[in-house]
Amino acid sequence: MQLTLRHDLILTHVTVAYQGREAVIEDVAVDTGSATTLISADVLAQIGIVPEPADVLYTVRGVGGAEVVFSRRLDRLQTSYQAVEQFEVEVGGMDYGFAINGILGMDYLLRTGAIINLATLQLDFADVEGR
Repeated sequence: MQLTLRHDLILTHVTVAYQGREAVIEDVAVDTGSATTLISADVLAQIGIVPEPADVLYTVRGVGGAEVVFSRRLDRLQTSYQAVEQFEVEVGGMDYGFAINGILGMDYLLRTGAIINLATLQLDFADVEGR
């Protein structure tokens, strides 16, 4: 899968599925420094993912600061041909001062055996059967 480099960020797109609805999300940062995957609340609202009264809000911290998020289990999160079913993501405002719609974190990258080739800006996947 071809990646793009913009403002020193490695970007890709992902497809998410939730309760029969699907969306392609552009400008998702591939971030080996993020433990978890975070998707923009504005983008996910388009497929019906909104905060619910029972959701627990919690704070995540990173280089960009702190943010209040909730989590949601997607039916599927997919990059290129590599999909993970029943994948939990964090949902937040993502107001970092630059335009990205998500962060693809180590939870997804490790689970899929992602191989990031910076020389060619390619994202490939190892055979991770049995993980």
